[in-house]
Amino acid sequence: MWKSLWEAYGGRASGIAAGLFFGIIYLISGFWDMLFVALLVGIGFWFGKARDEQRGPLLPWDRLTDWMTDRWPWSR
Repeated sequence: MWKSLWEAYGGRASGIAAGLFFGIIYLISGFWDMLFVALLVGIGFWFGKARDEQRGPLLPWDRLTDWMTDRWPWSR
């Protein structure tokens, strides 16, 4: 029974839980602090999603270092 409910309404339940969580943070700490926490959660989600999809590194370090050495030869 619980599995079928979760499959049918899992997204809504997660949304309600997230809304309740952020509402409690808002009541405890204030609006701007809540937005900062939401930003951190969003960044964590982005990193986690990238890791789940195995996209590779978020920053292409080899391309970045090549660009820096071409742009500023004294940085070698």
